Amino acid sequence: MSKRSVYSLIMASVMTAGLLAGCSGGNNNTKETAESSNKPAGTAAATNQTEGAYPDYSKGFEKKVSLDIPVYERAYEGWNVSDNYYTRWVQAEFGDKYNIEVNYVPITRSKEVTDFEQLLASHKAPDIIFHYDMPQALTYYGEDVMQPLDYAEIQKYAPTYWKNMGETIEQYGTVDEQKTFFFAARPEADNFVNIIRKDWVEKVGMKVEDLTSLEKYNEMLAKWKEAGLGVSGGNLLQNFFNFNYPFREWPVDAKYRALYSDLSVADLTTKETEAYLRNLNYQYNNGLIDKEFYLRNDEPKIKAEFVAGKTGNFGFYLANNTDVFAATLQNNPDAEFAVVPPYAGVPEGKKPQGRAYWPFGFIMGINYESTPEERAAVWMYLEWLSQPENLFKFQNGIEGENYTLDADGIALKNPDYKGEAVLAQNNNKDYWGLVTEIAQYPDEAKTRKANLRNWAPAGYEPLADDLVKYYDEVAEFRTPDALFNVVLEKVNEYKADLNTLFQELYVKVVLAPEAEFDATYEAAKKTYLEAGYQEILDEKQAAIDAGKFR
Repeated sequence: MSKRSVYSLIMASVMTAGLLAGCSGGNNNTKETAESSNKPAGTAAATNQTEGAYPDYSKGFEKKVSLDIPVYERAYEGWNVSDNYYTRWVQAEFGDKYNIEVNYVPITRSKEVTDFEQLLASHKAPDIIFHYDMPQALTYYGEDVMQPLDYAEIQKYAPTYWKNMGETIEQYGTVDEQKTFFFAARPEADNFVNIIRKDWVEKVGMKVEDLTSLEKYNEMLAKWKEAGLGVSGGNLLQNFFNFNYPFREWPVDAKYRALYSDLSVADLTTKETEAYLRNLNYQYNNGLIDKEFYLRNDEPKIKAEFVAGKTGNFGFYLANNTDVFAATLQNNPDAEFAVVPPYAGVPEGKKPQGRAYWPFGFIMGINYESTPEERAAVWMYLEWLSQPENLFKFQNGIEGENYTLDADGIALKNPDYKGEAVLAQNNNKDYWGLVTEIAQYPDEAKTRKANLRNWAPAGYEPLADDLVKYYDEVAEFRTPDALFNVVLEKVNEYKADLNTLFQELYVKVVLAPEAEFDATYEAAKKTYLEAGYQEILDEKQAAIDAGKFR
């Protein structure tokens, strides 16, 4: 079965356009590729090894092995992702023990695909290639930059990790009958939050609880403008296209969802997108939203507007060591904060729909150029990281410095700790996220209690409580992406160009005078459809009609 055929178990939907420059043949590991690479080309696990006959590395490798691990670079001030207390701790406790040199390779969070592609093209990519969304993971697979896996090898070197994730790997990790992906766990939880200036809401005679619909939210924004307080925050839509979900009918039709829900290519043509853009156009023309929203293309830029007191809301992943509240208070000493209710962006009569996660976090593959020893080192690292004591330290730091234990054995963070072992602003999640999305304890109640503490900065505990409350309230309205069991070649062909075109067209529509919205939007739809989106819809519809999705 070819790489362009059925995606068997995971039923994947997309492959993006373009082969990586300099990557020739991927898993074929040609002589030309090996000679041009900075590291010896490895071969697939199944062809390197007679299954079951695995070297014993429990006492370390005879020759030093270089293990390159990707880690997100989020531009946290004062944080070096490649060299800090925890990277040195890993080297001392894990690397030195097994004769492994552990290197952390920075991957810019907002430009991760570009970073990976450049590293792959230059033969400098880390041993693990990861992404959070399956369409992009399949793109890497389609570009032949991942090795096939030998599950018995994983079990040999990472028995704890396999015990935790083996079932998920066996269910979702096979592509075209080739064992390709391994995963991090994703327990049912999410700490993404949209906060709002509570003091602004109350200054205009409203309460946060009053924000029960999009109409109420716009009413509040108009009052903010009249009072000279500020505007709603905004950002450029890119990479994650679920913006129109709250404008859909409920329950959403499965075939409609399959046709238009896509993380790879934005929908510009449906009535739901039209309603979303019409509202954004209204907000823009009436001075209710950041006038330069289209320039805010990464989190630091969006955050800077909020911290400066120019915008009244900000969406981010809540963590107990975030600096956003303290930074905002420096500029606005009277600032107060609350969680935006999930209904605030939902038109009256609609439901607060959202995207549900699949039961895995990071989707990972082994770099096609990694040697058998480097591949074994990856499994050994995941095994070491899966040990409760190592995971706990990565998540919490040093007892007596970063935290103390309460009577339940839950870590109580010291918010004033500034020593050498200080954690990154998301509690080091970019390191331990290779095995799980959230910190876990032996039972669910303790885990939730711990999550609340990890998510809530001192003095802001109610924000975490409200985050969880709202997450539970709207759970029934979250649906996962549809997965096709055929590869959609037109998505592969047009994705890159359409993503660029979408940004240009939707911004043009939003910035148009209100009286010109209809004409501008119709012209944008025509341009978008003719640029390849109609071909994508036709291909999807044919697959849907044939029942090739779930």
